[in-house]
Amino acid sequence: MKQLEREGGTKEKWTGKVECSKNMCMEHSTGEQVICNRSAPPSSKFFSVKCTPSVQYSITPPAQETSHLSPIPLKGNSVLISMRHASQHENDSKLSVCYYGEKKESLGTAVLHLTAVEISLDVDADRDGIVEENNPNKGCWEWGPSGHGAILLVNCDSETKKEKPDSELDNLSTVSDLKDMSPMVLRTRGPARLPDGYKLTMHISQGDAESVRVFRSGSPEKLNNTLPEKILSNFVKDYPLVLSSEVLSQEVPYLGGVAEMKFYVEGLRFPDKDFDGLISINLSLLEPISAGLPETPIFTDKVVFRVAPWIMTPNTLQPVEVFVCKVSDNHQFLHEMENFVAMCGYKLRICEGKIYREDRWIQDEVEFGYIDSPHHWFPVVLDSPRNGGLKNFPYKELLGPDFGYVTRVAKRKDVSGLDSFGNLEVSPPVTVNGKHFPLGRIIVGVAFPTATKGRNMTKVIQDFLWAQKVQEPIALFSDWLLVGHVDEFMTFVPAIDRKGFRLLMASPDAGFKLFRGLQKNGHGKAKLFEGLKGKEPVTVDEILKDESLQTENNYVQSCIDWNRDVLKRELGLDDDDIIDLPILFKLKEQKEEYRAVAYYPDMVNMIVLGKNLGIPKPFGPKVNGRCALEAEMCSLMEGLGLCCTFIDDFASYHVNYGEVHCGSNVRREAFNFKWWNLEF
Repeated sequence: MKQLEREGGTKEKWTGKVECSKNMCMEHSTGEQVICNRSAPPSSKFFSVKCTPSVQYSITPPAQETSHLSPIPLKGNSVLISMRHASQHENDSKLSVCYYGEKKESLGTAVLHLTAVEISLDVDADRDGIVEENNPNKGCWEWGPSGHGAILLVNCDSETKKEKPDSELDNLSTVSDLKDMSPMVLRTRGPARLPDGYKLTMHISQGDAESVRVFRSGSPEKLNNTLPEKILSNFVKDYPLVLSSEVLSQEVPYLGGVAEMKFYVEGLRFPDKDFDGLISINLSLLEPISAGLPETPIFTDKVVFRVAPWIMTPNTLQPVEVFVCKVSDNHQFLHEMENFVAMCGYKLRICEGKIYREDRWIQDEVEFGYIDSPHHWFPVVLDSPRNGGLKNFPYKELLGPDFGYVTRVAKRKDVSGLDSFGNLEVSPPVTVNGKHFPLGRIIVGVAFPTATKGRNMTKVIQDFLWAQKVQEPIALFSDWLLVGHVDEFMTFVPAIDRKGFRLLMASPDAGFKLFRGLQKNGHGKAKLFEGLKGKEPVTVDEILKDESLQTENNYVQSCIDWNRDVLKRELGLDDDDIIDLPILFKLKEQKEEYRAVAYYPDMVNMIVLGKNLGIPKPFGPKVNGRCALEAEMCSLMEGLGLCCTFIDDFASYHVNYGEVHCGSNVRREAFNFKWWNLEF
């Protein structure tokens, strides 16, 4: 008697006939390999193979004989076994290997009883909103219109209107929450039950565990016997949690026959510096070896998801609703904003300032964006670490069903004025040196690159923005401003020609040019700020005679020109894509440093609603009864098919170093372009 070994390490004692079982998973399997020598009795020189009709096999090296039953020389051969279809019963197929001696006399037979199971863990790998069966690319992720790989949303809305996102709740809250998750389907074919000791296990890595949770439907479905959809309402509590940060591996039921089991995959966090957004989920068929020993995997199927990035929306996209705060001293501003928004045909949402400690700077508190997948999308607000009086506004008034929330927590000592979101903008789509940015590029303001001190946008926000990847950020120099926000010297407006937009930039040079033209034409005595209560008027002649003001604006212009060059290079712009607006600044001392503020209302700090622009009323010098600054602005904008409305924000915003854009916010429609079609 001699001990023999079959593939997989199991040892059997030779008694003239060896019978053993082999359970095979058919999906993605190239076959099970059996080494013939390991089961051969002593003195074996030849062998032959036969099998039941459902079994397919090939021999390596290939046999030379014409008949498959002819004895084949035994020279380290192996038999690669596969099955035509899944088994209906355990051990319903078999393959036998007959062994022969030198004279081809029979020495014995090894019989392998086979059970085949089809297993496929499926996702929407082709990104059409449908979970297809066994996509060959489901285990990897590739960008582009011909790319592949499933997409996962961060479940950051709140179906129950609690003041925390659904992803922070312990359990699935409502059936409606399922639409925020990505479907995943386990499809199986095989006998009514797995052989004793075999089991299916779903598992994730420790590294992915903080980023994903998986729920299982409490209503397994057999094909042609699908449970009616109305039953879902009775199963709110019957969606057990399968995988989480606490549970990295869990057995899942094998239903038997031809069956499907639905799972729902929930994203828990956005891409960030320490997370590239890719998540793998695995399903393994485990085989028992011996009592007291752990099972070993004989098959693993893997699917890969990428977490959808947070995407900002530029001024060129269609507005949905406008936000503004009602505070104790902005009645005139609010009245004019109500009229302007109504004229444009959009919804105005007024936030009661008395609830939010009279904080009027709603642009600085939040930035609106969205997340998108083939099966669902919804807006998501990014909350600034600024945390002014409006700190609770996103939770109280925005977070809800299909309205998500995300923030980044920074140490209080690290937060500066540059972390307010007037310092966070995004361009329209651009092409730069042949590289297309169909979702535009994020723009932030920071300290000058060579500065040894100064204010910066906090690192956790910058890391978050760069990690979203689809709107590659641009850093501008904004620390020269007292408030320090990019919206104080630039904005984008739609245009009917060229690239579909214009970049508007504040320009002291354009301001002095306009005032010199007025003086030359005999309007040197015309006054700025005329009629403004509590503000001393100043003539054009006085402005042009103020050498200190000229020097300060030369400095400001040099800062703006540096940013202009960066924007031209990073956005692929020509000079004709940029319009200079006549705006002057003045320097103010703060903590022994001088930084700039607008000398008169900063017209670039506007609100853009389609073709209508809500512009800070500049109170410039009047010529023939009309403000020369307003006239210049209208001349520049109306050529683009845009309509200018001037809004008085002087007393309630300008004197507090902000303007119309700072005191308002706009939620916009999403891009038609799908982010996963980007090519990198």
